[in-house]
Order: sequence, then structure tokens, then C-alpha cells
Amino acid sequence: MAAPSLLNWRRVSSFTGPVPRARHGHRAVAIRELMIIFGGGNEGIADELHVYNTVTNQWFLPAVRGDIPPGCAAHGFVCDGTRILVFGGMVEYGRYSNELYELQASRWLWKKVKPHPPSSGLPPCPRLGHSFSLYGNKCYLFGGLANESEDSNNNVPRYLNDFYELELQHGSGVVGWSIPVTKGIVPSPRESHTAVIYCKRDSGSPKMYIFGGMCGARLDDLWQLDLETMSWSKPETKGTVPLPRSLHTASVIGNKMYIFGGWVPHKGENIETSPHDCEWRCTSSFSYLNLDTAEWTTLVSDSQEDKKNSRPRPRAGHCAVAIGTRLYFWSGRDGYKKALNSQVCCKDLWYLDTEKPPAPSQVQLIKATTNSFHVKWDEVPTVEGYLLQLNTDLPYQAASSDSSASPNMQGVRMDPHRQGSNSIIPNSISDIVNSVKSEHTAMKGTSVKNKPDLKASNDSNASLHSSLSANASNHNSCVVDMLRKNEDPHTSANIGVLSSCLDLRTVIPETSVSSTVSSAQTMVTQQTIKTESSSTNGAVVKDETSLTAFSTKAEVDETCALPATKISRVEAHAATMPFSKETPSNPVAMVKAGERQWCDVGIFKNNTALVSQFYLLPKGKQSISKIGNADAPDYSLLKKQDLVPGTGYRFRVAAINGCGIGPFSKISEFKTCIPGFPGAPSAVRISKNVEGIHLSWEPPTSPSGNILEYSAYLAIRTAQIQDNPSQLVFMRIYCGLKTSCIVTAGQLANAHIDYTSRPAIVFRISAKNEKGYGPATQVRWLQDI
Repeated sequence: MAAPSLLNWRRVSSFTGPVPRARHGHRAVAIRELMIIFGGGNEGIADELHVYNTVTNQWFLPAVRGDIPPGCAAHGFVCDGTRILVFGGMVEYGRYSNELYELQASRWLWKKVKPHPPSSGLPPCPRLGHSFSLYGNKCYLFGGLANESEDSNNNVPRYLNDFYELELQHGSGVVGWSIPVTKGIVPSPRESHTAVIYCKRDSGSPKMYIFGGMCGARLDDLWQLDLETMSWSKPETKGTVPLPRSLHTASVIGNKMYIFGGWVPHKGENIETSPHDCEWRCTSSFSYLNLDTAEWTTLVSDSQEDKKNSRPRPRAGHCAVAIGTRLYFWSGRDGYKKALNSQVCCKDLWYLDTEKPPAPSQVQLIKATTNSFHVKWDEVPTVEGYLLQLNTDLPYQAASSDSSASPNMQGVRMDPHRQGSNSIIPNSISDIVNSVKSEHTAMKGTSVKNKPDLKASNDSNASLHSSLSANASNHNSCVVDMLRKNEDPHTSANIGVLSSCLDLRTVIPETSVSSTVSSAQTMVTQQTIKTESSSTNGAVVKDETSLTAFSTKAEVDETCALPATKISRVEAHAATMPFSKETPSNPVAMVKAGERQWCDVGIFKNNTALVSQFYLLPKGKQSISKIGNADAPDYSLLKKQDLVPGTGYRFRVAAINGCGIGPFSKISEFKTCIPGFPGAPSAVRISKNVEGIHLSWEPPTSPSGNILEYSAYLAIRTAQIQDNPSQLVFMRIYCGLKTSCIVTAGQLANAHIDYTSRPAIVFRISAKNEKGYGPATQVRWLQDI
């Protein structure tokens, strides 16, 4: 975690959609990238459900239906997968509630649920300010504030320290309440405290931690409940304990419990001598407890003043949500005494990255040309950009002020002013990190299930269309038949290439769908397969057996990159050559990536990049990438070098957030195309057939001459794949001039099910011209397993 002075708060200042009115006493949970907010009060109790998409910076009001609960405040609010449970709180007219509601967020459907009462004892009484925590299939309710008076206008407060367990049914519904028998001293009664549950990785039992709260005075005690032994204890902690507080938030990220805000004693007050009489105020102090070492660390103290509005102002009754390693804070009341002692609610939304982002996946190839790559990597949640670097064996050199110092190579053009189409060229780091997520558009494909019976005879209308982009990469270029007896042992026929597959459901295809269908038809009978061509290679065996029935749907295509770190030099070289009889049998050894300096391609907001150039290192510099609290490189002052045909480039990528640059990904290696080879087939379709399935495609958009034949391949089960699931082994199922073939039931029975993302059967199709085979298009056919 960054030191206190290095905390990099971000205020979200640009968003769209209906922003909820400011409030306090509301609650929030996260479902993936969504922050879901319910309840709270400010001039009346709010009853709407608000959703904020942290990727698109969009607020929206889902159209909820069913048993919609009344608005409530200071309630329990937990999330189990895509269902949310709401318990208790203050409802209209100041009444307290003990009702339980369930929301199925996948359908925005509310349902009032009635759990069975405990076998001995009464169910929980109406209350507010309690804690309600989820672990496994159980929710744990502790404490809160009840009203002893039956008249809601005559409040007789009673602080609670009762403890209940609520067992949930799988998916939907609840079983009932129980009252666990606990050991040890029970925490004192309280309300507006926090409770989190944490289980140490790989060892230990889950433990619930209760901190602070209100019982006539604010509290600063920490309690621990072992959920296996049901034993209460007070852990001995190190470090500076946060001030006594209530209406604060507690969030767990990793092994840390982050405490923010709340009501605390006023500066200079001695809470030990006059806890009930001292003045209280809101705070913006921020601390965390390491739950493994029981040590407190202060990140923002109460004495630190914020004169630049660089972090959230003091508040209480706000909400906090952890999404990945990022904490979001929204609204709450500021506690300052305005006219007639009224509270003013904050309207701001803030977030804080608590640690550097993890390493992204390997860079993966979508499309290659003679002088560019279109690449992608898996999206990392809650990041502000990505630093992409490359490394090559070409004899480039550091740039200097003398333009004549640039390498004199054919096809290399130096242009310090030319900008990449998708890179951000910042003059300072603020150009990067101050960019809000509204500029980060999620590119998602639609997946529609279609479950064909392969034994059916009349399903030709269930063709599954695909949209592919041509990929002219010639590395990894061809899958060949092992049964050819006269092949050179060094050709790609005998090289099993480790494929790193990319799910392109999040990538917009290069070309349009090959045929137009209505959206209604798409929903009912068809699945658009958004595919990108891939550079592929694999050894082939021949093994055909009988078919077992598949329940299937078509899926977005994935492309395959060649992970250079997993292939020997000889394998990598041979795999990157287009297959032909002229393939050299003694490939030249390649220079190790570590022996070359890494050069920046640029900083990108999204997880795709079109790479045609890279920045040259300044003379005498080992790296030009400095992100975080140091200045970002001024790319506008640096010279660029173009990519050249037939050349291998190694790539790595790192994610950037408010804490700086995270670790780099594993290295991937791609080769720019050699002119003259055909592009990849496009517009692949898969449809049911009485014999199995019908596989069809369109010719390459850039054939570079006459197409002599096509080959189609199926990934099959082998012992080799069982030992190494990432190494696909392919069987050729078709070779000929036609742009379609039948994949029989017997062939499908032997298909390998690829689990690199969602379960799928993998096909590859490539074209051959006078020069040889070009790159293969890969298609993943989703299986309902």
C-alpha cells in the first residue's frame, strides 16, 4: 500500500445517466463492475435502486419488478453472486423493520422471503444500524438499535448485541434463522458498527471482525468471532487504533480491512473522562488493519488537513464498495452544523486504488500485416491505462538529437510527429491518470445459447454466422498432416505449438457479419460468431471414433498467439515460418529477449492496440517509462521506428492505476507478414447437419494470387493435451478447393473440449496459394457442459 502522503484519490467528475440524490444511511454492494445502491435518507427515505457502472461511468435505474420493498435506511445489504438480500432498517414514518427481501439482479426481480424462525427463541426483532455479513451460504446478523416503544413517534432506544445466523438456499430463497451458541465474552451492545468476514488464504477458519459503533458513546474496540468454533475474542493489535467512531465503513481487500470516515470525537476532547458529553464531528481519516498480523496502519490521520480538495471531505453514513483492488465511496452527510443544525449530504463519488494492478494476460494477436500488428490482452478491472512495450532483434539504436543517428534500414521511417491511432500521447502523467472511465468503452459481444441435437435432420436454418477479420500473420502459419511421410523434420509439421487463446467476445471485429439477419432471428436461432483470424500451428494425429451427443452453441472466435517464453528457439523460429518446402532445416538462433532493451509502444486506455511503430530509447537511457508519482514520458519529443516485414517482435504489457505501473505480463512473440502469402479465410459459419455439422467460410480478402486449396482442422483429445491442456493437437478434417465441409459425428466424438475460457470445440481453417499456406482462422464453438 502506498504511504499516506502518496495516496492518489480520484474524484469521478464525468458521468452520465440519472444520478441519485445525495443521502446518508444507504448501503451498496458490487456485482462485477457494477455498484448497486439501495435506500438511505435525505428529506425522506429513498426507495429506488440505483446502479453505477464503474467501467462506463454511467448511472442507471433498472426496471425492477416483483415484491418491491419500501425504502429503508441503516439496513442490512449483502450480495451472494447475483442475488442481493436486504434485512431490516428504518422504513417510512420512523418505523423499524425486520423484513427480509431478495433481489435477483440478473432479472431485477424482488421477492419477499419469510425464513423459518429459530428452533428455540424468537426471530430478530425490528432494528436499524445492525451488521449483516455473508460467508458461504450463511448471513450473520449482529446488534443494532431497537425501539422499546410501540409508538414509532416515541422512540425508546435499546442497543442490541444479539447474534443470528441465516441459512440460504442455493440460488434463491432462504431456509431460516438460528441462534448459534457462542463461547467467550460477547461484544457490548451497539449500532452503526461495521462487520467484515475474512479467511486467511490456504489456512485458518473464517473470522468475523466487528469494529466500533455507538452505544451512547462511540466505540473503538475490535472483536473477532471464529465462525467454526463460534468463539468470541478481542485480538491484541499493534499500531495506532483509529479514533472511536460510528457510521463509518469497513471494506476488505486482500488481507486488509480499510476503515474510512464516520463520527469521531472533536479535536481536543478527552473521551475517557466525558464520553457522553463530548462534541462529535465527521472525519475523513483512513486506516487499515492487516488481518493476518493484527497491525493498524494510518493512511490519513485526523490531523491532516486537506486544503486542495484532493480527497473526500469528512463524512458519515456514506457507502463504500470494493471492486477489484479499488475502493469507491459515495455520498454521506458531512456533519457540519448549518442552519438549524441540519446535515448537508455530500454529492461526490470518489475512488482509491489500494495497490498496483496485477499483471495482465499475455499480449495476444488479432491480426498481423507486413508492417503492423493488431493485438489484445485480457482486460484488468479498475485500471486507468496500459503500458505496451516491445523488443526486437533488429539492430535499432538509441535515438539522439542527430537525426542521422537513426538506423539506415529499408522500410524503416523515422517520424517524431506521427501518432498511433489508439495510443495516448501524454505530456504529463495527469493526462493519463486523470482520465475518467467514461472514456473506457466496454466492447462486449452478445452470446445466445442454441442447443442443437446433432442427430436431428432438419436444422439448416440454425446456421451460426461469424465475422472474421483477415490476419496475414505468417508466423505459426500452417497446420499440417503428420501422415505426410516426406516432410522435413524441421518443418512445422513436427512442432506442437503452445497456443494462448484470446476470447474475442470483448473485441469489435474488423469486418461485418457476412449475411444480414434480424435481431429477432438472432435471438431465436442464430449466434453471431465474432471472430478474428489467428496465427496457428499444431501437430496433427489421425484418430476418429463414434459420436456422443453434444449440447452446443456457437461462440465468439478466439485468436491464438505464440507464447515465446514457452517455446525453444528452434520451435519458435520454425513455427513462425510459412510452411513450404523451402523452410530452412537449420534455423538461425534467435537473440534472447533479455539481451535487448524494451521500448514503449505507448500508453493505451483500452485493452487493444494497433502497433505500427514504437518509440526509440533516448540516448543513454535504459527505460523511458516512468509512471506514478514521477513524470510520464513526453512521447511527443521521442523518435519512432516503423515495424518491418518478416520480423519477429516480442511484446509485454502492464496495467496502470493510481498506485503506478503494475508488473508486466509474460512475453508473447509475433512476426510481421512476408508479402505474397494468402490471408486467413473469413465469415465462418457453423450449422447443424444430419451427418454432424456443416462448416463453411469465405475466401481470404487478400489471397495474394490463386487459392490452390483449403485445409480445415479439429482440435482432438490426446494424452499430450491431458498433460498440457494449453497445447492443442489438431487433426485435418478437410483438404480441397471447396469453401465448406462436413464434420462428421465420428470426428466430433473425438474433439477436444478447450477450457481456456468457456468450454468449446476448436476449429482452424487456412488457405494455400502458390507460395504456401497463410495463417489459419480459429473458431471456438461453445459447449453447454
